[in-house]
Amino acid sequence: MAIKLTPLHPTLGAELRGVDLTRPVAPDVFAEIEAAFNRYGILVFPGQPVSDEQQLTFSGLFGQLEVNPNYAGAKMRLRPDVADISNLDAEGRVLARDDTRNVFNLGNQLWHTDSSFKRVPAKCSLLSARELPSSGGETEFADLRAAWDALPELRKRDLDGLVVEHSIFRSRSQIGFADFNDEIYRQLPPVPQALVRHHPASGRTSLYLASHASHIVGWPVEKGRALIEELIAFATQPQFVYRHRWSVGDLVMWDNRCTMHRGRPYDDTQRRVLHRTTVSDHANTLEQEGLVATSFA
Repeated sequence: MAIKLTPLHPTLGAELRGVDLTRPVAPDVFAEIEAAFNRYGILVFPGQPVSDEQQLTFSGLFGQLEVNPNYAGAKMRLRPDVADISNLDAEGRVLARDDTRNVFNLGNQLWHTDSSFKRVPAKCSLLSARELPSSGGETEFADLRAAWDALPELRKRDLDGLVVEHSIFRSRSQIGFADFNDEIYRQLPPVPQALVRHHPASGRTSLYLASHASHIVGWPVEKGRALIEELIAFATQPQFVYRHRWSVGDLVMWDNRCTMHRGRPYDDTQRRVLHRTTVSDHANTLEQEGLVATSFA
């Protein structure tokens, strides 16, 4: 069966059918998938009841997999290379609303791109829906390529070349979470990232934004934060956003280099279980863009 692509939004996202991800993917089929990914930024694979091993195998075709730190310090439910996007504890019980892990996960409802707070950020993420609540819990995606295209030319010239400090502590401070252990502070110091990126496979330019973005390097902090907030508001206008309504068995992958996403609220007394694998990019964004942040030298 040939791959079939159906666009989901005027500027980003496509549903992809005609491949079984519970089986090995042939090289020629993977080449088609990769080309579609580079074009659409988001791919939705419906009806894919993958195991963690099968999800890891497919994800690994795109590059080196990330290992997830234990941010909240509690016993982890899943292996370290599979991120637990759920409201369950290690024994499979629904977390109390005020549980530290639940509070930390509220940060996923802020607009972000995965791992921009790491020196080498994420290339792509793949999220598999295993259990879902009766309503809510959608994921929204913003097209930072289309947002860039819509900016005035003078604005683009002013933004290109700016460097932004990113930190997991910045995003979680916005929801009142500060209960990190000392190891996380050592592992994840603030890092510089380019504000404007050039996508190597598509040739397109995009903004690079996230709730992890703290301020512009070399600017007064509040001035830089005002610019970041202004750009996030601009990039998340309805014409740039696709909302995905999950079904069990969906596998959704997105390009963290040129999109942002956020989870939407749901009844957290009901089970919601999604497993995420994340593929690292090949270098820090400053290296990719030929930039230098002197204060981080």
